[in-house]
Amino acid sequence: QVQLVESGGGLVQAGGSLRLSCAASGPTGTYNIGWIRQAPGNQREFVAAIRWTGYRYYADSMKGRFTISRDNAKNTVFLQMSSLKPEDTAVYYCAARRDSRGSVYKDEDDYDYWGQGTQVTVSS
Repeated sequence: QVQLVESGGGLVQAGGSLRLSCAASGPTGTYNIGWIRQAPGNQREFVAAIRWTGYRYYADSMKGRFTISRDNAKNTVFLQMSSLKPEDTAVYYCAARRDSRGSVYKDEDDYDYWGQGTQVTVSS
């Protein structure tokens, strides 16, 4: 059984930075782990993901501002967010699924396991 626990959200001013953490338990060694966010009134939106090999991929709008990384020894995935904008305000979810060679997963339906989410609020 895979469990995911997010942390690191909070209130930050526009232009600031935050680092989110996703602590995973269970057999996630060969899993793809991603971050997906949901703003009020909006559908969930893919942010970034990292495969168990370390390959990273991002939503186009996040490239250059967000960096995803993974510490396999600690079973933790991080999302470093910089140059934050008010439109980045959302609940950020960590999600996981078993990896499949050559695949990328950008749709919420691709993921089997979810954390409870952490709120990020960016003030103008």
